[in-house]
Amino acid sequence: MFSFRKSALAVIAAASVSGLMAAAPVQAQTLKVVMHSDVKILDPIWTTAYIQRNHGYMVWDTLFAVDEKFNVKPQMVDKYENSADKLTWTFTLRDGLEWHNGTPVTAEDCIASIKRWAARDSMGQKMMGSVEALEVVDAKTFRMKMKEPYGLVLESLGKPSSNVPFMMPKKTAETDPMQQIKLEDVIGSGPFVFKGDEWKPGEKIVYVKNTKYKPRAEPANGLSGGKVVKVDRVEWLAMPDIQTQVAALQSGEIDMIEAPGHDLLPLLAKDKNVELVSFNPTGNQYAFRFNSIAKPFDNAKIRHAVFVAFGQEDFLKATIGDPQWYKVCKAPFVCGTPLATDAGMADVLNGNAAKAKQLLTEAGYDGTPIVLMQSTDLQVLTNLAPVAKAQMERAGFKVDMVSMDWQTLVARRVKKDPPSQGGWHAFLTSWVAADILNPVMAGYFNAACDKAMFGWPCDATIEKYRDQFAKETDPVKQKQIVEDLQKYWVDHPTHINVGQWYAPLARRKNVEGNLTAPAPVFWNVTKK
Repeated sequence: MFSFRKSALAVIAAASVSGLMAAAPVQAQTLKVVMHSDVKILDPIWTTAYIQRNHGYMVWDTLFAVDEKFNVKPQMVDKYENSADKLTWTFTLRDGLEWHNGTPVTAEDCIASIKRWAARDSMGQKMMGSVEALEVVDAKTFRMKMKEPYGLVLESLGKPSSNVPFMMPKKTAETDPMQQIKLEDVIGSGPFVFKGDEWKPGEKIVYVKNTKYKPRAEPANGLSGGKVVKVDRVEWLAMPDIQTQVAALQSGEIDMIEAPGHDLLPLLAKDKNVELVSFNPTGNQYAFRFNSIAKPFDNAKIRHAVFVAFGQEDFLKATIGDPQWYKVCKAPFVCGTPLATDAGMADVLNGNAAKAKQLLTEAGYDGTPIVLMQSTDLQVLTNLAPVAKAQMERAGFKVDMVSMDWQTLVARRVKKDPPSQGGWHAFLTSWVAADILNPVMAGYFNAACDKAMFGWPCDATIEKYRDQFAKETDPVKQKQIVEDLQKYWVDHPTHINVGQWYAPLARRKNVEGNLTAPAPVFWNVTKK
């Protein structure tokens, strides 16, 4: 009797434990990442900053996308066609697309999104200049009627980087393009859902898997194909100090660093639990941006003098250091790509302070201090402004360098106030190569006055060349247009390219699946 009761109790206890184990929820698989910047702005159309672009790819989807060789592929679009006279494009959305609030994605949403994006984007503006009308055909189909044949429709709608034509609900997309969308309007149809209730600027931003998302059937390739999410949750953690980031990665507290400091790459390369992954082999380009409406940079001759004063290698040594990760390259449209050329560039970017000083005297520079904004919290940018200041001062400029974090700089660079009253004269940033492969997509070549990006250059000749390029389909003729543009642009610069650079991400070896793409994306990523 005693033995039976003891055995029965043991069986009951075992069954209870088994039941508890079966009932226990499986712990969500969380990927913890430190990105290159904190997320303080939620609108990827309002700004070109890459952290907002990266945030955009988590939440929203695109009509088209590029693969790792920059071929444009349908994404939200199921099928499309262009009429025989090249004047009518028709796009039909694929089945199963819905917003995170459960409502279906419609043609009306897409038309409103295209219009808002095009109001802010250089490539979008050019395309819309040839568009006569955008019309709804039915709930899933819309039509784009052109005034004239336009050669870059798909390339524009599939633009891979800032500004990306993300599709948003009509209500959100009707937000004034010059105003940011509201927190409650961060509703996409993409592979992740933004957790607004967990967003803590300066601490973290959280995304969870969109369980209702229906990926395309094709394998993921670049930014195209099936966006299959393989983790339950992604947390981007704010961790400004590079050494702290590396220590956290080595200890396993975090899983990935998007932009580890170049000086710490040798240390990470030696860690058996960490690997470096070059996800963007075409690299990046540093750029010095003028405010062309502020004196003295409203004078093209003074802007050209800066071009003459600058030498690229000082910038690259100060920021990247190791020649393995940088390239001196005068071609504004990226060395190693089809439109790369040094045409017109022989007398600039040679660090010729004496010649620049002569040009300043001839141009009548009056000693106005140049308000140069310096970003201090992104290691890959921090040392650029001091180099620019030194090179400009050797040429005879007076420079007032003002330091701030990147997000403050992003907010200030849109201001047209006089530099002495909270505005600015210049700042330095970086473009991913995928953003600057031709003069239409390269935002800093937009010289359409008030429609141009911050800096607002106003140059009808540059716009003429950009229009010619947009309507030309012959690659040989496109290359000639680029060469002619460069020869003019050198004397009338909108910005200055100050070198090419490359950077890997660092991840724990139990993390796999990062795609080769112009932006770091988190579908296809697994954590063992």
